[in-house]
Amino acid sequence: MDAVPDDDASDAAPDAGPDAPAPRTRSARRQFAATILVLEAFLVGFAALVAFGLRLAPPSVVWGVAGALALSLVLSAGLLRSTAGYVAGSVLQVAVLAAGLAVPMMFVVGGIFVVLWVVALRLGGRIDRERAERAAAPPPAPA
Repeated sequence: MDAVPDDDASDAAPDAGPDAPAPRTRSARRQFAATILVLEAFLVGFAALVAFGLRLAPPSVVWGVAGALALSLVLSAGLLRSTAGYVAGSVLQVAVLAAGLAVPMMFVVGGIFVVLWVVALRLGGRIDRERAERAAAPPPAPA
């Protein structure tokens, strides 16, 4: 099997000359948000196991609703290249909290993930702004 080079490893060439392209930086906001959404998809799967074990609804309903919500969370993580992904992710936070109607502990755990979502958006945005400011600043004069 052929090894695929890692983008980060190729971007960190220490001997790159002045004409070398700038290394590609990934959005911290996007990485944080995608991580939260994918982790929430796992959370929904575990909540579905609880709902199934407690026989809160017919199995087809439990797995259908949980599967649709988990798939929506993963797909919205893929949509984070545009604003629509962030809007969809924010709307899905309400759906994850609403799962607490079936499994009450989801109010607590879903609430924790809502807080993590807000922190991911704010902190990731701040990191991206600081990276942009650092990249726009003139290089330091040689001593």
